[in-house]
Amino acid sequence: MQGMTSVRTMVRARAKIDDAPYLLAQEQDLDELKRSFETAMRSGGAFVEFTVVGNEKVSTLVTPNTRVVLSEATVEIDQSDNGDQGFPYVETYDY
Repeated sequence: MQGMTSVRTMVRARAKIDDAPYLLAQEQDLDELKRSFETAMRSGGAFVEFTVVGNEKVSTLVTPNTRVVLSEATVEIDQSDNGDQGFPYVETYDY
């Protein structure tokens, strides 16, 4: 068919920690993050660090009472999501 373009996709991982949702950066190792959450919970509590879309580093205190939900979905490519913490993505807005 003419005029059709293919849409480039990527897998987007999300973490919901208690009521706070986070879109995880592409470079974030989901299996390692799972292990970090489990270790923090088993130890009685610890900070877990991860990178979110826009290359922002997040540190959250995880305890045995913390509820963590991880999910993945296929979405359209997001140019701001490259996981490079050295170059945070900042959009310029006209106010």
